[in-house]
Amino acid sequence: MLDLKLLRANPDDVQARLNHRGQYDIAPILELDRAVRDLEQRRNDLQARSNEIGKLVGQKMKQGADPQGAEVAALKEEGNQLKAQLAELEPQERDLKAQIESALMTIPNLPDPTTPIGKDEDDNVEIRRWGEALIPTRSDILPHYEIGEKLGWLNFERATRIAQSRFVALIGEGAALERALISFMLDRHIAAGYQEVLPPILINSASLTASGQLPKFAEESFKCDRDDLWLAPTAEVPVTSLYRDEILTDDQLPIYHCAYTPCFRREAGSYGRDTRGLIRLHQFNKVELFKFVSPETSEAEHQQLLQDAEGVLQALKLPYRVLQLCTGDMGFSAQKCYDLEVWLPSQNKYREISSCSNCGDFQARRGNLRFKEAGKKGTQFLHTLNGSGLAVGRTMAAILENYQQPDGSIAVPEALQPYLGGKTVLGAATR
Repeated sequence: MLDLKLLRANPDDVQARLNHRGQYDIAPILELDRAVRDLEQRRNDLQARSNEIGKLVGQKMKQGADPQGAEVAALKEEGNQLKAQLAELEPQERDLKAQIESALMTIPNLPDPTTPIGKDEDDNVEIRRWGEALIPTRSDILPHYEIGEKLGWLNFERATRIAQSRFVALIGEGAALERALISFMLDRHIAAGYQEVLPPILINSASLTASGQLPKFAEESFKCDRDDLWLAPTAEVPVTSLYRDEILTDDQLPIYHCAYTPCFRREAGSYGRDTRGLIRLHQFNKVELFKFVSPETSEAEHQQLLQDAEGVLQALKLPYRVLQLCTGDMGFSAQKCYDLEVWLPSQNKYREISSCSNCGDFQARRGNLRFKEAGKKGTQFLHTLNGSGLAVGRTMAAILENYQQPDGSIAVPEALQPYLGGKTVLGAATR
């Protein structure tokens, strides 16, 4: 959530920066804010007069005025009228403030000055590539969903019978490979200093609001009808709220967490896109990286987060590239974001496998996440950063294609072999 004081102080700058993100108008918010301040001033004036009348009544009584006399009665009547007016103003003020907060919840984060200006993904900026020499040159590589079904690892038909379309059942060595990837990612991030968290998968509306999922992305999420609980769209949501409404001390920062969760998304806006395979499912596994840091270290922490996510792809020897997202393609809560895109031979293109975002104090304001520096008065909002480290299904898809052998088996990346009983090849029975 944006700071209302920032909108007041720099309305033209805020509006100009928001214009790079889409159609967002802060004028109605500022109009409501002016109305609140007018009410506050009126309330203060009435309260001051009410206090003055209280003193006058006391003075008159000390001077010998008749408590039942007309002079004292007139003052008391005026005081009662002022109290009635104050009672009417208070709910009006609360209502206006609620409207402001509701409106602010729909406004995205302001882009960082270093974020490229652009309308959509075509305006993203490529930063670098890694592993181009590893890109397979064969032309007969099957798409991951075809080789996965051929090996008996991916069963979409039976998953549809169990649930509906865009679900998958992982079977045999496919399930083992998924589990190996999760364990490998967690072990790697824990060794890098992240503390593992296994959060609830069912989360309340306050948690979704704090992370920026609500109210904007309600249609993307699955909700339980009988409870104020939703299925987590990403571990970012519950981890953001681990310290919601708390005041941390500066010696507790930075806090690094990694978390594995199943993730659930309706993919409501992706009709007709990636209808086959593991790229766009309603349920998928992901290992998330999350940081709570001080504003002073935020940018450096973002770069390190990106490197930690890249490290997984490098250890698996999967070719990828890094993009810096433009203003028009960046996530709602992010002020600066990098995407990692892994190479998929069957599509002859790079596909997103991780987004690494710096949200500044945007989520912290929504979730009231603060910290206090030793020896200083007051508190300040901390910064939150998150990134996939990685999306497990998409990583499997990349392995099934980049490590696909001519005989239809799948070579096991060296980094995963200890997690698969030392096996160097999977699906060898198909040879």
